[in-house]
Amino acid sequence: MSATPRSLILVAYAPALTVDDSRPLGVVHGMERALRSLRLEWRIDETGRPIALPRRDSWLEEAAARGRFPLLCNGDENHPVTVFGSGRPAGISPGNTPQLEVHAELPMDPIGISASAQLLEQIAHGAHSFWGRILPDGMGATMALQVRHPSDEPRVPPRGLPVLKLPEEILSPEIPHHLGWLNYWSAATARTLGFPDPARDAELLSRARRTSTGGWIVQLTDAPLDLDDPSHLEALLRAYERFPAIGGRASP
Repeated sequence: MSATPRSLILVAYAPALTVDDSRPLGVVHGMERALRSLRLEWRIDETGRPIALPRRDSWLEEAAARGRFPLLCNGDENHPVTVFGSGRPAGISPGNTPQLEVHAELPMDPIGISASAQLLEQIAHGAHSFWGRILPDGMGATMALQVRHPSDEPRVPPRGLPVLKLPEEILSPEIPHHLGWLNYWSAATARTLGFPDPARDAELLSRARRTSTGGWIVQLTDAPLDLDDPSHLEALLRAYERFPAIGGRASP
């Protein structure tokens, strides 16, 4: 039996959807610009089967008129790419501000890895995101072990990673909940974090680039983050040390 191919998981956080919001269509068009061969022209039915959408843009616009961002896919069950958006209520969001969470998934193959930074930028711009990140699948569970719940007994996160606050305990939507392999920081988020500082960020700047809207794509390691690689773990720990506001650990 062959191993299940690994995926890259993208999450971006943006202002909440409004009625007749154009951002779902902007996100989808942006993804198709980032991956030229990609066509997100299928939905998934109750059995998990892809169903073609010959009027995809109109269908998505009609959903957006109801304040929804339904799941779309590329119709390829062997190399699936998906995207959808969900609402995050104010009570569990930073700054008590409702948000839109955009979720996308793509294969962690050479094509997906090479396009991932552009994909993150296009999704973040299409959604008008505060911040976003990409991680290999499975790493979200490790990140979840960093989060301190008020009812939990004191515990030490794995691999020396820092303790992070719950999102609702973070003071501003511009402050990221955590770090990813690839990070999108809007201009407002970069200012909040104090990035870039030429004196302290030479290593990060060697893998970072400015976006057309004044934000940043910041890449921690050349290859997708692997915490079994000591150099990757060290890069992640250095980035957490550099930006103590991430995860609500310190006031920006």
